[in-house]
Amino acid sequence: MLSYQQLLVAIPLVLKAGNVPTIVGEAGIGKSALVADVADQMQAKLFTTTVSLSEKGDLAIPIPPLTDKAYVQTTRYGELADVKFGYTHTLIEIIHAAEAESNRPIIWFLDEFNRGTPAVQSELMNLVLQRQINTLKLPAQVHLILAENPDATMAGFEQSDYGVVTGDAAINDRTVRLVMRADTADWLAWARQDNGHGQPRIQPTVTRFIEENPNQLRPSDHDDDLYPTPRAWARVSANLTQLSILPADQQSALRLDVLAGDLGVTVSHAFEQYLRRDEQGLTAAEIYADAEETPELSATVLDRFDRFNPGQQQSILADLVDQNPTYPLNTPQVAGRFLTLLQHLAPDGQYAIALKIAETPEILEGLAAHAEQKPDAVADLYQALAQIGVASDAQN
Repeated sequence: MLSYQQLLVAIPLVLKAGNVPTIVGEAGIGKSALVADVADQMQAKLFTTTVSLSEKGDLAIPIPPLTDKAYVQTTRYGELADVKFGYTHTLIEIIHAAEAESNRPIIWFLDEFNRGTPAVQSELMNLVLQRQINTLKLPAQVHLILAENPDATMAGFEQSDYGVVTGDAAINDRTVRLVMRADTADWLAWARQDNGHGQPRIQPTVTRFIEENPNQLRPSDHDDDLYPTPRAWARVSANLTQLSILPADQQSALRLDVLAGDLGVTVSHAFEQYLRRDEQGLTAAEIYADAEETPELSATVLDRFDRFNPGQQQSILADLVDQNPTYPLNTPQVAGRFLTLLQHLAPDGQYAIALKIAETPEILEGLAAHAEQKPDAVADLYQALAQIGVASDAQN
């Protein structure tokens, strides 16, 4: 399997050798973006046909409109019938491009090749094998690139369940299969490139999340229906840009559901928590930095915490509770710093955090078990939580 950057070298190499590369990769992995980058690298004009959306007859049996404009006379390639929006119209555009710039490479990208019907694939056989359609031969500067999703007959993809049509043996024998893998480092490098408008291709919050959680680019364990892919993360970035225009209350109401529409429930919740931490500006890593050396919270961190409004402060503490698996509250260093921040919350915020902990039995039980054994910061935290609950009950 080859990474994005490796394929940027391999594909032009195969084309220069006079062969046809077939890029095989999971849906959303970035095959189309890769071909666009190859075209830019080769300074080639790119044409794309999505084979899965095409019908039998689009190429071999054109039915032009009954006007003189339907026929296009070329200087070197004969007369063609122009049927817009089918293969034939793409051919007209390719021929015109070849005549206009005879030395410029042209790439014709046949995307989702093995998701086309057998009849459509059959029509494309001569194009791929003989570089010919009826009596028309493709100009020498035209390079074909195919893209396919994996099918169960391919080595390494025996468990694949894509709805594809198994490729013809003749096609397989005449093309060079290049298997693409999702590579986090490559994707991050691509995501940080300028989009032509002075901005990175992907929002920095997305790239930072993937950098810190590289397995989430395309996780092996995911929800059954929706799950992250490189293409899904690109959509997430675009959606976040549009969400940022809305008022804060609308963003808060919509964001999680919009994220779930691309990433699925599991990953969208993880990313939403990350976004909240990013917005808070004070992370668990900053709060618990060097906690093993001293349980005391630094004056700098405490000052930053005090500058937030009560809602933000409560959100920071709630996030610390969620991160208990990483920073367990039943350890003295963590408990001491958590208690310091808890005591700086307003009474309503303290009660909300105490209630959140009470609703997580494993945290509360861990605090209680430790408090029975040692009179340290964990015991102090457990006692403070109990007092918060008693005080609230007394007020009610």
